[in-house]
Amino acid sequence: MQHASPIIFYDGLCGLCDKSVQFVLKHDKKQLFRFATLQSDYAKQILGDVKEDSFVLYDNNTLYMRSTAALRTAKHLSGLWPLLYALVLVPAFIRDGVYRFIAQNRYKWFGKYDSCKIPDAATQSRFIA
Repeated sequence: MQHASPIIFYDGLCGLCDKSVQFVLKHDKKQLFRFATLQSDYAKQILGDVKEDSFVLYDNNTLYMRSTAALRTAKHLSGLWPLLYALVLVPAFIRDGVYRFIAQNRYKWFGKYDSCKIPDAATQSRFIA
């Protein structure tokens, strides 16, 4: 299924993931990205059997995961954030090792919600149910 806008799939129960989505919303001045939780039926439809637990970018019919997804997202944000994309030069096994360490501890460090948060009225149109 082809989409005009890149879609960020995130763990809707994760405090860090929610803060990351809020960060992207704030710095995505072109309103390029759309969002869907990994818990949604839509995610199951698009991602199928992918068992990623925190952050997936679906762009041009391609799935990007872990640090690559985060860096590709940063590349499109306003300000100096696109400079982070240079970190793709670091081998993926190193980047993803750091990513996995944070992902494994995200609930402990940033909390876990009982249910997915509902977007506010100003950003609701950017979320896919």
